[in-house]
Amino acid sequence: MDCKFPVFYSPLFSAHDTGQIHPENAGRLQAVVNHLKRAQKSAAKNDEWAKKICWVEPSSRAVLPAVHDVHDPGYVAALKALADSGGGRLDADTVMSPKSYEVALLAVAAWLDGVDWVWQHDAPAFALVRPPGHHAEGDRAMGFCLLSNAAIAAHYALCTLNAKRVAILDWDVHHGNGTQALVSSHPQIAYCSFHQSPAYPGTGAATETGDFQNVLNIPMSPGAQLADYQSLWRQKALPFLAKFDADLILVSAGYDANQADPLAGICLHPEDYSWFTHECLALTPKLLFGLEGGYDYAALAQSVSATIQSALTVLD
Repeated sequence: MDCKFPVFYSPLFSAHDTGQIHPENAGRLQAVVNHLKRAQKSAAKNDEWAKKICWVEPSSRAVLPAVHDVHDPGYVAALKALADSGGGRLDADTVMSPKSYEVALLAVAAWLDGVDWVWQHDAPAFALVRPPGHHAEGDRAMGFCLLSNAAIAAHYALCTLNAKRVAILDWDVHHGNGTQALVSSHPQIAYCSFHQSPAYPGTGAATETGDFQNVLNIPMSPGAQLADYQSLWRQKALPFLAKFDADLILVSAGYDANQADPLAGICLHPEDYSWFTHECLALTPKLLFGLEGGYDYAALAQSVSATIQSALTVLD
């Protein structure tokens, strides 16, 4: 693939129909795609970076073995059965439509394709997917999430690509309870989360450190700004991640910590994700971003754009 920066995306992600009034709806991805494609078509000099993006359809690979490495097969079968029966609610927040199971597997494929590309090319990529995944537990959907994309991708990198250590950085405003539960007992996977506290789902205390001191939770107070993140990054996250020395970093890239986002109370701005991206790439170029939350269309699109632009600047 002759590509500077791949974005793994499919229009089929819109087939996961949660309804127009649900925060996690198909319009989220469309807003990002439209924003990036406008930049690609722009003649403005400050949009030249966007010309280096290539759009990659996720493969039709068989992902169930990787999914079953993380999730209970009975739970996965129940998701398929619910979709086949026309869909329904898994909890008050989490919805399935007839195509949701198929789309969730496609999202996993995009993450795994992204891991393969990053591993082979020693360069970053973005999995622009839905549904998100970091709240999904081994046998339970919750928080808009069906399958734990990041945890599946981490186990895949260890088992299939022979990575020695994989780190997951979760900057979504909500704690990734599912991801943590699925990796905290694995000494070759580290999990680091910045998240608002108190907030949904109520997990992610700083005292939760994993079975091998491989979990670092950094709760953030409502109203926190970039300077607060930068300070705690230098004090806690950077030493933790640098000591773990991962072969690959997966970013659960949620953008609901933006001040404009309706579901939380952190005061970041889209351009702040340029700083996060630069810091991550200073640790390793083997870096896969995968979309999690972010529910204000404009802030989400601008934040993804800032992430990719920053990555390309570092690469250049």
